[in-house]
Amino acid sequence: MKYILPLLLPIAFTLPAQAQGVSAPWDISQTLGSLAEQTQRLTPILDQLTPQQWEAKGAPAAYTAQWRNARNEVGYLLGAAQSLRKQPEKLTLALETLFRMQAVESQVNSLVDGVRRYQNPAVGDLLVSVVSANSANRDQLRQYVTDLAKIKEQEFQIVDAEAQRCRGTLTRQPAARPAPAAPKPPAAAQPAK
Repeated sequence: MKYILPLLLPIAFTLPAQAQGVSAPWDISQTLGSLAEQTQRLTPILDQLTPQQWEAKGAPAAYTAQWRNARNEVGYLLGAAQSLRKQPEKLTLALETLFRMQAVESQVNSLVDGVRRYQNPAVGDLLVSVVSANSANRDQLRQYVTDLAKIKEQEFQIVDAEAQRCRGTLTRQPAARPAPAAPKPPAAAQPAK
């Protein structure tokens, strides 16, 4: 049985993934490609923003930090999406990509008011539309993360159940009896006292 188990576990891990309908690697790869393409559209828009000049118009200095953070988060999101594309079965990478996407959305949305008020309302609207265009990709990524987490939980339950079964089998086995002690050599005649 211990030799069959390693052969059965990979099969047990793939069956729940197929039964539950987690996206195939090529499907999520297409979603990530689209997500990256849409995200890259933010870079030239962010590059034309001038939050340092907004301060002369009375804007808070926090906009400059938000602008830098937004640019950084775009780069982080692109890196995370690329890593997930290479290893789509890694839950940690899927979560990082989703969180990075949410961070980009948050940073860009916090900049929009400043862009509209201190630079150009049309550019603010453009930022909103580019972020909104990625919403379908975000929703697909969120569903993928949810499905992948369910699969990982099922895999853990299978492994845990098998470990418990093996533990139970081992505890029901009788303890090994100690080998009988070697007979003692006959005692030599003891000298009389």
